[in-house]
Amino acid sequence: MSHHSFNAAERPVCVQSRLITHSQHHEAALCHQKQCLQRVPGRVPWDLCAGGGHLNPAVSLAMVILGKLKIWKFPIYVTAQMLGAFVGAAAVFGLYYDAFMDFTSGILSVTGINATGHIFASYPGRHLTVLGGFVDQVVGTGMLVLCILAVVDGRNIGAPRGVEPLAVGLILLGISVSMGLNCGYPLNPARDLGPRLFTAAAGWGMEVFSTADYWWWIPVAGPLVGGVAGAVIYFLLIELHHTNHSDKPHEEPEEEEEEDEDEDEDSSLKDKYEMINMS
Repeated sequence: MSHHSFNAAERPVCVQSRLITHSQHHEAALCHQKQCLQRVPGRVPWDLCAGGGHLNPAVSLAMVILGKLKIWKFPIYVTAQMLGAFVGAAAVFGLYYDAFMDFTSGILSVTGINATGHIFASYPGRHLTVLGGFVDQVVGTGMLVLCILAVVDGRNIGAPRGVEPLAVGLILLGISVSMGLNCGYPLNPARDLGPRLFTAAAGWGMEVFSTADYWWWIPVAGPLVGGVAGAVIYFLLIELHHTNHSDKPHEEPEEEEEEDEDEDEDSSLKDKYEMINMS
């Protein structure tokens, strides 16, 4: 795995940030934070693992590793996730087609002042190395999966019922504002590869794969490794230590005591009734 930095000449440029400031550091920060804020609202409720919501192959793979999802379902889920991301990208492109054509003068590109490929898929910051990008995705996705498991684990403290989507959204927001600078926190192979395939077919060409030393595989492989790592860590530190028995047996003595009290009250009332009749 190479340790050299990506070619700066091949970087997608955030035009809005360039208009605001000439500082390369601030430009990169503004560009990636803008991407973060754009992605959060539409992804708040995704990947709640309790009974469904599998929109991320990394989370689905984690569920397979933990035995919560049958392995034969995994390729079906991934296919659906990829198709959903592809169609979603197509919908965005169709909705803003006129804006794309006006801004780019009909020339769709991944790099340069009029680059628009980064709207659909992630690309690395100018400072990022191959190893740094891979580690970024492993750590970020591992944190995401570990936190999601903690939220939806019924035997853990978890989150109150109905609050899980909000909790996952806040987790994602925290990861985005703390780790979004490097490459915009893809964290989801389908969310990155699906739209990238669409842009390749829609006019951006194979540059979407070759740009930045063939960056495209990092937001695919990194999250998968990170998802498995997060699942294994949660299993070893939390799930492995869950007790097998439920809390119901602890409630039974209280119910028995209540029944005894009811019987005592009934017997006392019966005695009083007999005493009244005798008098």
